[in-house]
Amino acid sequence: MQKKLAAVTELADFDCIIDVRSPAEFAEDHVPGAISCPVLSNEERIRVGTLYKQVSAFEAKKLGASLVARNIAQCLEINFLDKPKSWRPLIYCWRGGQRSGALTHVMREIGWDAHQLAGGYKTWRRHVLTELTTLPGQLNFIVISGTTGSGKSRLLELLATHGAQVLHLEQMAAHKGSVLGNLPGQTQPSQRGFDTTLFNSISQFSPNRPVFVEAESRKIGQLQLPESLVTAIRRAPCVRLNATLDARIDFLLGDYEYAVSDPVWLLNCIERLRGTQSRETLDRWSQYISNGEFRQLVQELLVEHYDPLYRRSQNHNYVEHRQAQFIEIDDLGVASLTAVAQQLLDLGIERRADAIAQT
Repeated sequence: MQKKLAAVTELADFDCIIDVRSPAEFAEDHVPGAISCPVLSNEERIRVGTLYKQVSAFEAKKLGASLVARNIAQCLEINFLDKPKSWRPLIYCWRGGQRSGALTHVMREIGWDAHQLAGGYKTWRRHVLTELTTLPGQLNFIVISGTTGSGKSRLLELLATHGAQVLHLEQMAAHKGSVLGNLPGQTQPSQRGFDTTLFNSISQFSPNRPVFVEAESRKIGQLQLPESLVTAIRRAPCVRLNATLDARIDFLLGDYEYAVSDPVWLLNCIERLRGTQSRETLDRWSQYISNGEFRQLVQELLVEHYDPLYRRSQNHNYVEHRQAQFIEIDDLGVASLTAVAQQLLDLGIERRADAIAQT
């Protein structure tokens, strides 16, 4: 039976996308919406690979075939016996080779119009990277800037609930973007997984509506932003939240409640500032943590560490930062940030109207 191949541009034409790679490969990154049906487990993939390198390709293929056949049978029985004849799956592995080819062949023999993704995951990965070089430059960003603790991320979340287009990079990265940005109990996604999530998000945005995004550096935790996105954001118009110091301290004490309740974790984070702050300053901050003087700690972190970094970074990197529209705010509660969100929504509508009038 003739093998049928599909391109990455045809993903939406199928009823189901099936990833037959190992669970570890799937966890690192996968095509959005794909389901995991590994024809080799993590351990089995290692066994076959080791046999291939240490003995021969023939012995590896014999073992691989027996394992793949067993796993395909189980996969069909558990996941697909209820599918009608009209069901059209798309199947992929690492490079569109034997693993996806085996399941595609079986499914086509059954009678389903199964296709194999040409080039497999590697083709998908190239597609993501290629698209990420051009898509950001086509979007109409509005950058929300402001010193640490100004509620920028919370504001993005409120904008999203009101129907705005929002690119929440820190949420995607599972990191708050600072030395204290690690989230307890959470690990950041892989770079590949982050890139796919980013592409999947921005590819759905309309270029005719503003996209709200927070001012970010080139890296969020361990993850790198695409250079095209960094360039697009840094050239975009800015709105600066100018929150009072007391409001920022109150907000951060609530937003980092998990840190306050885990002094050991907080002390480890403070240690990462060694080399950027004096030994005396770090010892004083460590003492604040030991004494439970968290308000004093947050105030000094803001005034002596984060605010100077912010001023240097924003003025140097963001073209429109000095001309940004200021929004003064002395309360970062939900009601106040909701009012700010409405201001920004109105601003976005005005800019869209201006753009339409100029065309």
